[in-house]
Amino acid sequence: MKTSIAITGNAGPKVRSDCEITLELKKEGGISIDLISKVQALYGDSIKDLISEIIEFFGIKSASVRINDSGALSFVIAARMESAITKLVNTDLEYLPEFIQENGYSTDRDKFRFSRLYLPGNSPGHMINAGLHSADAIILDLEDSVAYDKKDEARILVRNALRQIDFCGAERMVRINQGERGLNDLHFVIPHNVNLILIPKCESSSYVKKVEHEIAAIRTRYNLQNQVFLMPIIESALGVENSYEIARSSGNIVAIAIGLEDYTADLGVVRTVNGTESFYARTRMIVAAKAAGIQPIDSVFSDVNDMDALRENVLASKALGFEGMGCIHPRQIQVIQKGFAPDESEIDESKKIVLAYEKAKQNGAGVVAMGSKMIDAPVVARALKTIKLADKLNILPKDWDKVEK
Repeated sequence: MKTSIAITGNAGPKVRSDCEITLELKKEGGISIDLISKVQALYGDSIKDLISEIIEFFGIKSASVRINDSGALSFVIAARMESAITKLVNTDLEYLPEFIQENGYSTDRDKFRFSRLYLPGNSPGHMINAGLHSADAIILDLEDSVAYDKKDEARILVRNALRQIDFCGAERMVRINQGERGLNDLHFVIPHNVNLILIPKCESSSYVKKVEHEIAAIRTRYNLQNQVFLMPIIESALGVENSYEIARSSGNIVAIAIGLEDYTADLGVVRTVNGTESFYARTRMIVAAKAAGIQPIDSVFSDVNDMDALRENVLASKALGFEGMGCIHPRQIQVIQKGFAPDESEIDESKKIVLAYEKAKQNGAGVVAMGSKMIDAPVVARALKTIKLADKLNILPKDWDKVEK
């Protein structure tokens, strides 16, 4: 036993869908539960029953529990209660909520990742309806958005969220911490069908290999069949210089991202909207990703109120070769998705190129002129990629070529 009192969770006038739990272990006196909740009349008994069940599960005989509830769902209450217990008792037990059927899906290596919405891993109010925003991916963050003294709590909450929240088909990502803490984070998320792990502040291939090895060991231990992909995040000068080595360090890497807040801090410069100070880093990382055959992903845009500037940033990012970027607010999602998707002029141009090239091939020619442009295999490959993406996004009929002909 470590100490006798633990406090977990969050409380306050702005807190929603969470609770604060104070647990005191006692030598005798049995179990007492004091609940403060606006929904006590409706759900008070079920909340107390859940707390009692968890206490019994961990074999605690005497304790007092005080719950300040702000509309927390059962999986949140369970996470907060388990966190309090593990602060006081050495145990390997886990109180796992039901794994809902909607969360059983997998992901694909070449899935488009235009928009990835970051959610603080210790704030359940941000998680519960996140799937309704239609981001390509949801990132449950255990790193920068979580206070140091809350990181152990966040692990358990994120684990429960992976089991209980319906993310509506969005790719389920978790950003782990750095170093040994990050490797320990994996034990809380890998067994619960996480689709992709983000590796922050990555500076070498060696740490990627450590993450990969730890994931493999966990999958073997639990006999897991789910595929887990990796996305290193480059956030320092050293990381930029090693970006190609990092990008090709594992066959499970499907993308590599850049984090410009930490990168510019590492350089000792201010991040600007036009991005002059990060141009070298971004282009070098794009080349590294393309050379390794993976997706380059741009940094987040920090001004959540300026949609015009965001739109310009997305188009500039796409023009450089990026294939997506992070979001820190749901209102950014549609702007980013629309910006990275092929527009009508791109699709029309690609259709003309593909049809002209097919016609040339039928006539025995390998190169054909379309207006003032020469169309050869690389140009066609780029056009086919645009067509394929438009098809996946359902903005192009599957039989478009027959209609055009």
